[in-house]
Parts: sequence; structure tokens; C-alpha cells
Amino acid sequence: MATTTDALGYEQARDELIEVVRRLEAGGTTLEESLALWERGEELSKVCRRWLEGARARLDAALASEEEAGAAEGAAEGAAEDAGL
Repeated sequence: MATTTDALGYEQARDELIEVVRRLEAGGTTLEESLALWERGEELSKVCRRWLEGARARLDAALASEEEAGAAEGAAEGAAEDAGL
């Protein structure tokens, strides 16, 4: 298992988290090993959450930008119609 989460991408963190969960569910580890796995899983979960929150923010920004562009276009068309163009 990796020891740092700083440079992990979403897929890497997710895959390692899946492995951590698999090992915890399989059992057969000492209490100390289980606690270390749990802590690593918590770290990996936070990495995944940060990636997903970042992706959500980017999507929200893109959608807001698209809505603003549509509203501006609609206003321009309305002004052109009002001007008789």
C-alpha cells in the first residue's frame, strides 16, 4: 500500500480503498493491522471525496457559465426583436 495520498488520482485512491475494504472484510489481520487499514481507508476516502467535490464544482461552474451564455443570447435576441431587426 502507498503511504502518501498527496499525489494520488481519484482512480488510484478508489482502487486502493477497494483493496483496503476487501482486506478488512476478509479478516485474519491483527487488531493493529486492522486499525492501520482503517486509518488508510479514511485517508483514501478523503482523497476520493476531494476529487469528487472538485469535479462537482467544475460541473456546476460549467453549467452556470452555459446558463449565463444562454441568458445573454436570449437578451440579445430580445433586444434585436425590439429594435425591429
